[in-house]
Amino acid sequence: MKNSLPSGDNPLNVRGYLQYELPRVLGKEIVLLGLIFASFALPAVIHSTGLPVRWILPMHLPVIIAGVVYGWRTGLIVGMCAPLTNWLLTGFPYLPVLPAMTIELSIYGGLTGFLSQKSTWRMTLAIGVSLLAGRIGFLGTIILTGGYNGTFGKYAIAAMAPGIAALFGQMLLIPLVFSWIRKKPDSGF
Repeated sequence: MKNSLPSGDNPLNVRGYLQYELPRVLGKEIVLLGLIFASFALPAVIHSTGLPVRWILPMHLPVIIAGVVYGWRTGLIVGMCAPLTNWLLTGFPYLPVLPAMTIELSIYGGLTGFLSQKSTWRMTLAIGVSLLAGRIGFLGTIILTGGYNGTFGKYAIAAMAPGIAALFGQMLLIPLVFSWIRKKPDSGF
């Protein structure tokens, strides 16, 4: 794949590049920008509508997709930046939970990217393992930082239980969407 304009004076080469190559090259970058935007826009919209954020987990979806599409490094970076960007722009997640969510989402993006692209793991299994590891990372960080009120057991249930349906939904829905996109001839994926 060539990422620069072809040399020479043949206008057909330039036209072919602009018509076929450039959209394919820019396609993933545009998707990445969309995922970064979605990582803070989706939670902001959910918060503003009053919908239950803990049931929907809107920040998780673009981070997981970034890991699957772009690999572990990009997934890790998007996962690290999403909670901090959200906090700076909207005040959510609350400061006591910010470190735990940063660890959790970093694990989601990094581990999903690693397992789905660097091994023979199926995407569904890679996402499931990443979600479990991310939740463990969240709870471990909450314990270390003391970012919870009351007893830890009650906090853990209140923090984790509502998102179980969303986690299973993401684990099943993301691979289905990707298989559908990959069947399209001009998807670029």
